[in-house]
Amino acid sequence: MTKELYIFSGLGADERVFQQLDFSGFSTTFIKWIVPQDKETIENYVTRLLDQITTTNPTLIGLSFGGLIAVEVAKQIDTEKVILIASVKTKNEIPFYYRFAGQLGLHKLLPTRLLKSSNFITNWFFGTSSTFDKELLKQILIDTDPTFLKWAIDKVTRWTNQTQTKNIFHIHGTNDKILPLSFVKCNSTIKNGGHLMTLNKAVELNKILRQQL
Repeated sequence: MTKELYIFSGLGADERVFQQLDFSGFSTTFIKWIVPQDKETIENYVTRLLDQITTTNPTLIGLSFGGLIAVEVAKQIDTEKVILIASVKTKNEIPFYYRFAGQLGLHKLLPTRLLKSSNFITNWFFGTSSTFDKELLKQILIDTDPTFLKWAIDKVTRWTNQTQTKNIFHIHGTNDKILPLSFVKCNSTIKNGGHLMTLNKAVELNKILRQQL
């Protein structure tokens, strides 16, 4: 029986960020982000996402914000395994400065135009250096729904989860500038991996993923 994978992309991103990874031999479903309801909790949002998961005891893979959502999914349904890439398991792994901004509501002051812009600063933060990666990041930011973007940033900065979900395998890059390695405890590291290492560290990632799957 073919193992089914349910894959959660990063904040506002989609399956394009996984195009360099090899999921051959598996049945893959890329979870589609849906528009959040007004003042919707992350728990309720996740419950609505469950309509896209049709397998019992599924394997989840989550990148960045998608990993956070995968953790929340695993709190609502039984899972075989949860693999996190460049993500966090509890609120304690979110850098204190993000949580501080969330408590004060500072993140709400950021204009949407700034959040969706692509420049040398965003490329540095995301670890994109090649022309292909930069163009893909630029297009992803352009395509990101602004309502979802602001809602998701709010949920990240104010995430309260302290539940240590079982059967998690966490992969993190040593050069992640958005979620620095110093704040997380992971099972495997990728040398010089940045926040979008699914694009430019695919060989190393594929090897680890195959071992885990």
